[in-house]
Amino acid sequence: MNRKFKKINESQVVISELMLPSHSNFNGKIHGGYILSLLDQIAFACASKHSRVYCVTASVDTVDFLAPIEIGELVTMKASVNYVGKSSMVIGIRVEAENIQTGDVKHCNSSHFTMVAKDEQGTSVEVPGLILENDQDIRRFVKAIKRSKMKAKRRKEFHETDFSSEEYLHLLDDHNVKLEIS
Repeated sequence: MNRKFKKINESQVVISELMLPSHSNFNGKIHGGYILSLLDQIAFACASKHSRVYCVTASVDTVDFLAPIEIGELVTMKASVNYVGKSSMVIGIRVEAENIQTGDVKHCNSSHFTMVAKDEQGTSVEVPGLILENDQDIRRFVKAIKRSKMKAKRRKEFHETDFSSEEYLHLLDDHNVKLEIS
């Protein structure tokens, strides 16, 4: 097989947008749903740029909201392909917000989206491999492998047809829960 490989920087995407009052929630902070929408858009752009075909969101693997975003801040999202499988890609996204008056920049969000490349008929298609050039590239690729294995393990462990709550009741002891099972 003559498989093509691409460097990570060939597919990176950066977008910036000024946060407006229309993007805010009832608390005056930028609504998380609005940020999720932007994250999905940049994940699509990055995955499509890497694969050169239409891509769909298969899963949102992590979204860690680390700091609130204020109205008037300039939000910059940086997306990179962290991992590739046969037809799937994990896109890592870093979100920073800059107070454009003071120049202060804060890390607000880190996210990982799994995207799948599709042809015109909606069939999954093979994507180019990744050329890893440094420790950071290797770390991100390996972390994506680890997250995928943990996700598969969780899916298997808690499948409803195999699940027995008696095995796990002891885990509830230190939590804010009251059992009223009849």
